[in-house]
Amino acid sequence: MNQLIKSGVEPVFCSLKPKDVIGVAAPSARFDTQAFQEGVLCLESMGFEVHIPNGITSRYRYLAGTDQQRADVLNSLFADPGIKGIIAARGGFGAMRLLPLLDWDVIAGNPKLFMGFSDPTALISALVCKAGICALHGPNLVSLGRADEKTLDSFAKTVAGRFIHIDLPSDQVVAGGRATGRLLGGNLATLVHMIGTAYQPDFTGSILFIEDVGEPAYKIDRMLSQMKMAGVLEGLRGVVTGSFEYCNDEAYIPQIIQEVFCDANIPICMGIDVGHGAVNLSLPMGGRVILDADRACLQWDFVVK
Repeated sequence: MNQLIKSGVEPVFCSLKPKDVIGVAAPSARFDTQAFQEGVLCLESMGFEVHIPNGITSRYRYLAGTDQQRADVLNSLFADPGIKGIIAARGGFGAMRLLPLLDWDVIAGNPKLFMGFSDPTALISALVCKAGICALHGPNLVSLGRADEKTLDSFAKTVAGRFIHIDLPSDQVVAGGRATGRLLGGNLATLVHMIGTAYQPDFTGSILFIEDVGEPAYKIDRMLSQMKMAGVLEGLRGVVTGSFEYCNDEAYIPQIIQEVFCDANIPICMGIDVGHGAVNLSLPMGGRVILDADRACLQWDFVVK
């Protein structure tokens, strides 16, 4: 992977403040306009101004416009000095198709907070690994307007840079221990589909986070096995998992996780309220964290810009 950032350089987390302008991108699937508008109103109620680019409601098959249309919006939002943050309209599919069309020199030179989850994992991962920019794994715009209070509170505090730690379920610790590393990852299926591409994430020395939705336990097993055999999981310092919503045989997943990482001798915690569940806490991705499985705690350890 042709990285722009130097090895060992800490990615930058660009926090937001009231009256900052958040631009909306639609890197993936088409979105429901009612849910979209509710998300806009939610951001405005938090004190942000919202910029909706022209052409964002374009449609091409199941996508929110052609690849070039969607990439042009993202490139323009990163290039605009008046835009301080960018939020993905929704997930679905399509974000990884944009990666070769993005101007990574412009993006790296104009760091700003990108927010989203699920399919936008492809962008989050590339922003961290290729451009050296921390990104926010949190609600997309269409889910923000209908989010519960816990999700909204986490989002508001995290975008403002007011995060210290998250308590993890003490009854879902798979392996004890304590480790420090960059928090990387996101949606498991999306991460797997990036293997073998120029944008394959490098998890060496990182704390891996994964979540998913609608994937039976055997597919979770298959994806993690592929990652392991591809060497992608080598050098991990810890693992923390979010929700696995609507995944058949979900009770098997802890055993699968244990088997995949049994020889790694790293702390492993499961069950954090992040992902496609009713609660979707926000995680700053790319910054250094401390995973303390013995105390069931995930703590951030980096400077916010």
